[in-house]
Amino acid sequence: MKDKIKYIYPIAQKDIIRISTKESEAHKIYPHSIDFIVPIGTLVMAAADGVVIDIKDDSDKSGTNRKFEKDENFIEIRHYKPQCFDQYSYYGHIKKGSAKVKVGDKVIAGQIIAESGATGWLANILEPHLHFMVAEYDYRTIEIKFAKE
Repeated sequence: MKDKIKYIYPIAQKDIIRISTKESEAHKIYPHSIDFIVPIGTLVMAAADGVVIDIKDDSDKSGTNRKFEKDENFIEIRHYKPQCFDQYSYYGHIKKGSAKVKVGDKVIAGQIIAESGATGWLANILEPHLHFMVAEYDYRTIEIKFAKE
């Protein structure tokens, strides 16, 4: 049996206005994604231990048209556990200039990595939110298993 990676919420539960899993058009592309509706500037945490593999945080553009997809700020963290596939977590729509980590940094679950924003393709969710997903390296999203708190 494969050892599962346990993830924590990337947003403190007290800061979450609501959670959406089906509302966004982007979830047709990334079906196991979760949108945490939170105010801009809410602290975003690493959901599991890993290594930062990619960051973009230089955009302040956003919109509901998919042409804004290239303007999305994000952080990707690679996670690995013996006997488990490589996985990465993705934190999208982060605030411009808010990344608190850089590529190559090792992070631990709960470490602050950025602030939430409203950048890039917001699809049909007009409220600021953190787009969070876990995937294997072919961009197939996988169901997220959160650790019990």
